[in-house]
Amino acid sequence: MVIQWYPGHMAKAKRQVTEQLKKVDVVFELVDARIPYSSRNPMIDEVIQQKPRVIILNKKDMANLKELEKWQSYFSAQGNFPVTVDAKHGKGLKQVEQAAIQATEDKFAKEREKGLKPRAIRAMIVGIPNVGKSTLINKLANRAIAKTGNTPGVTKQQQWIKIGKSLQLLDTPGILWPKFEDQLVGKKLSITGAIKDSIVHLDEVAIYGLEFLKQHDYEGLKKHYNIEVAIDAENLEWFDAIGRRRGLLQRGNEVDYEAVIELIINEIRNAKIGTYTFDVFKEIERDYFE
Repeated sequence: MVIQWYPGHMAKAKRQVTEQLKKVDVVFELVDARIPYSSRNPMIDEVIQQKPRVIILNKKDMANLKELEKWQSYFSAQGNFPVTVDAKHGKGLKQVEQAAIQATEDKFAKEREKGLKPRAIRAMIVGIPNVGKSTLINKLANRAIAKTGNTPGVTKQQQWIKIGKSLQLLDTPGILWPKFEDQLVGKKLSITGAIKDSIVHLDEVAIYGLEFLKQHDYEGLKKHYNIEVAIDAENLEWFDAIGRRRGLLQRGNEVDYEAVIELIINEIRNAKIGTYTFDVFKEIERDYFE
C-alpha cells in the first residue's frame, strides 16, 4: 500500500510556514496522541529548524496513557515542550499556554532586558490534516473561528487568531508529505482517520487494526465482539465471527466482508473497543530511532 497524495494547497502550505516562521516566537506542533510518531510530518524539523516547539498530543482520551508518558519523556529529551490534551472536550488546554510561556522564557527575558514592552506570545500552529487542529483553535479561542470537519484538508488559508491577552495563533493549512514509503505508517494514519479512506485499501487497514488488537488487547477484542476465536486463527475466521455476531450478512447467509471491514475500522478509529496508542514506543524506538 504505497500512498501518494500531495494536493497543491499542501505544497503551498509548506512555503507559507517557511515564510511566516520569522513572525512567531514558538511553534505549536499538533500530533495525534494515538500515533505520536506517525502523525508527525517528516519535513517539520527541516522547516521549523531551531524555533522553540510545543508538541501538543491531541485526542489523549482515545490513547493509551502509559504510552503517552513515554512519548512525553522522549519529546522532552529532544528539547521540546510536550503537553497532552483532549481538544474535543476542552481538557488540558491550560497546559498549552503554560508550555508556550516556558518555551519562550529566554526570548522574552532578553526582550525585557532591552526595555521592550510586554506583548502576547505569537505562535504558529501546524500539523497534518485531521489531527484536530481546528477544534483545538476553537476551544482555545472559546469561539468558532476555525472551520472544522471530519475529513482531511478542511483548513485552506492562514489567519491570525487572538487567544485572550497572552497568545496569538497563526493557523496554517495542514501539511502532508508527498509519499508514504513506509506502509505501516500509512495504515496507522488510516486507522486513525488522518487520511481519506478513498486513497487506501481498507481491507489492509482493517487487518492491521485486527492484528494490533490481537497482539495488544486480545481479551478486550473478544469481549467487545462477544466472540471466541483463537488468537492465531486466520483473519477470515475473525471476519466471519464478527460479521455473524453483528448480523452483517448478505443473501444466502453469507458474511458481508465490506461491512465487517468498515465496522472494524470505525470502531477502532472511534475508540469503541478501547483506547490505544498504535505507535508503541518500544517498537518505534527499535525500528526508527538510532
